[in-house]
Amino acid sequence: MARKSLIQREKKRQKLEQKYHLIRRSSKKEISKVPSLNEKWKIHGKLQSLPRNSAPIRLHRRCFSTGRPRANYRDFGLSGHILREMVQACLLPGATRSSW
Repeated sequence: MARKSLIQREKKRQKLEQKYHLIRRSSKKEISKVPSLNEKWKIHGKLQSLPRNSAPIRLHRRCFSTGRPRANYRDFGLSGHILREMVQACLLPGATRSSW
């Protein structure tokens, strides 16, 4: 189980990303449309003034049940070992165990 503080930090980053998403997207569109370099620098400065944790690259997927940050499957939102346990317990419809 992940530490609670790390999970809360990740939730805080998600809220910040949602809050500044439109501002960040509109600024990036402005940069591509403006021809002069000085204007691009001003807009880039405005982007840099936004909080660092509002950038979408800082978000990290975590396991839905345990909060584990590594080995996550996007389709299920679960980490590898939890996914395996759920498949073995027949809790995920359509997922089959491989055997050879």
